[in-house]
Amino acid sequence: MGFLTGKKALIVGIANNKSIAYGIAKQMVAQGAELALTFQSDKLQGRVEKIAEELGCKMVLPLDVTSEYQIQDVFTALDSAWDGLDILVHSVAFAPREELEGRMIESSTREGFAMAHDISAYSLTALTKAGHKMLAKANGAVLTLSYLGAERAVPNYNVMGIAKASLEATVRYLAADLGQDNIRVNAVSAGPIRTLAAAGIKDFRSMLDKAAKATPLRRNVTIEEVGNTAAFLCSDLASGITGEITYVDGGYNITASA
Repeated sequence: MGFLTGKKALIVGIANNKSIAYGIAKQMVAQGAELALTFQSDKLQGRVEKIAEELGCKMVLPLDVTSEYQIQDVFTALDSAWDGLDILVHSVAFAPREELEGRMIESSTREGFAMAHDISAYSLTALTKAGHKMLAKANGAVLTLSYLGAERAVPNYNVMGIAKASLEATVRYLAADLGQDNIRVNAVSAGPIRTLAAAGIKDFRSMLDKAAKATPLRRNVTIEEVGNTAAFLCSDLASGITGEITYVDGGYNITASA
């Protein structure tokens, strides 16, 4: 038996089998969790359904996190199938590609700033709010994904770094508020990993190379390693941990060259 046996988890943000969310889902299934997955668009539906079949997941639901109606529809479907929700994983981030390159003073727009914060940060609150009753019933755990750019200025990360800083603050405020309901809220700050989302960041390959050379482990981390930590943080083994940003980056964040 795995340490998530009997747990029910909603994973939001899988795009393909290179997604960090896929690494999390795979490790959670390995530890015994039952999953529900979402897809963001018709273009991604087939990919997510294929992953769901691989992982033995019976629920695959459409979800655009900018739509309150779709968010509510997801939790209505979950509530009809499950008695409660043990785990909510939020792995969602987006900013216009043209705002993720060059000087921030030149590339940033009001519209791009608002979009990045709505999709990358507010959606965590929106999902947690919609799932609050189910999470409280199960003494649930909420987990999101961040990056070092939330606290350090990373070239080309621009508005996304600011959105991730907002996301990390959201983790702290939600954790402080929801602790009284026995709901824990944490984040994993992963090192750079080649994903579909990362492809939108200019010179991402050089970011990967730099991290691999600068980390104490002298390599980049994998989605499986992030998945292992995520599974632990959402399990009863981490019942005393909330409001934390846990780094899974090979130690990159501790080095002077980071």
